[in-house]
Amino acid sequence: MCLVAGGISNGGDVRSALIRMIETGKHRGPDAFGVWVDGRVMYSNDFGDVHTVPSGEIGMVHCRLSVTGSHPQPLVGRFPLIHNGEIYNHEVVREWLERRGFRFSTDVDSEVILHLLEYALDGNSVEDAVRFVMRSLNGDYAVAFVMAGSVYLFRDPLGVRPLYYSRSGYFASERKVLWAIGQEAIPVMPGELVVLRRGAVLKRRLMSPLDLGGRPFGSEDRVISSIEWSLRNSVRLRSVPKLGVLFSGGLDSSIVATLAAAHSDVTLYVSGTEGSHDVVTAERVSEELGLRLRESTFTCEDVEEALSSVMFAVEEPNAMNLSIGIPMHFATAAARRDGIRILLSGQGADELFGGYMKYVQDPSLMLRDVEDLGERNLARDDKIGMASGVECRFPFLDPGVVGVALRTPTRFKIDGIQRKVALRKAAERMGLPRDVWESNKKAAQYGSGSQKCLERIAKENGVSLSQLARRLFEETFGSASSLSL
Repeated sequence: MCLVAGGISNGGDVRSALIRMIETGKHRGPDAFGVWVDGRVMYSNDFGDVHTVPSGEIGMVHCRLSVTGSHPQPLVGRFPLIHNGEIYNHEVVREWLERRGFRFSTDVDSEVILHLLEYALDGNSVEDAVRFVMRSLNGDYAVAFVMAGSVYLFRDPLGVRPLYYSRSGYFASERKVLWAIGQEAIPVMPGELVVLRRGAVLKRRLMSPLDLGGRPFGSEDRVISSIEWSLRNSVRLRSVPKLGVLFSGGLDSSIVATLAAAHSDVTLYVSGTEGSHDVVTAERVSEELGLRLRESTFTCEDVEEALSSVMFAVEEPNAMNLSIGIPMHFATAAARRDGIRILLSGQGADELFGGYMKYVQDPSLMLRDVEDLGERNLARDDKIGMASGVECRFPFLDPGVVGVALRTPTRFKIDGIQRKVALRKAAERMGLPRDVWESNKKAAQYGSGSQKCLERIAKENGVSLSQLARRLFEETFGSASSLSL
């Protein structure tokens, strides 16, 4: 994962803004940084060099957390480009482009985006070219490139990686990076193209998660076999030799852990109060799966001490995101101490396969929630992970898995009050223990005990949970909190 940031001035100099953005957002990419300003490029492994950033009217910066490849960004071809995320089918796309005459100068996955755009822009509009790229890539990406005096921004259709912009012409991976230079932060929506020009912002939604669907499956056996195959492939693509899994012992994280263990040296990470549901369940299930478990137990005093760090990551006065973010904060910090840079998560399974009780009453809410995942859940999880220098990956949000879920009729997802029916049957076929695929998981804030701690802290301070979140937000971001939308 990385920081992407930059902007276009209205006749001024972007240098000081770029320096401030690097200093504020370098936690997302502590390994190196690169800058493109008005055609000049610099790279450095030493953040002490930040004050040598050149002056100019249009600039982009990239702070790198090295995962795939070693070449720094920005990448420069017919135009400069920066990318935050991972392209999981980059080897296939690279071969396809090489057969069409493209030559690669780096080993990074991001270069396929640059050359795909160059290929698609031959005779096509920028909108059509970006749409072609979105349909060609299997990955998580937030991309910026400069062409003909404009800055172009786009984000993957699920919105796995966050990206924000201001009406004044600046952009960044996190809100706080824009707030640091006195700018508002408006999200680039999943599947959206935003164009920043001097004095103007244009935007167009090019792709929705629902575009990944197709003709509904006709049989339950086809559904189950498709779920199993697509998840196996998704986990394989997202696996590295050594990785962690955010683990609660529930259905979703147990599926991810089981499949990842076929490819990687896996450590499971659970976080919660002593004796909490998630900790106890994770202990039992990890033993059944035969996988190593790393527990991070916390007290309410630990939670109170960590609140400002969690708020700094989530960047919004939302009590629910705060309570969900607390156990993730402790788990990702433990992973980082263990030298783990990649964590797999079961995020998205509930929305795709009917995991929430509200879907029993109104199944149509599933589609709405899938479209809203990017800003509601994924931005939070990405930023909490990055605060610890850990990249979170989401196998359930692979385009193939999403497509299977969208093609699965509701009757195979929900049966009476039983939810995630097809996913449970797929887990049974994968060989997971019966008590895993028969169980119902508690929400993270309840299963971990973080909600009770927040309620206690709020009560001790004589405020409601929402008031506590608002107060913490204002204390964390000071005057910048007035820029929040």
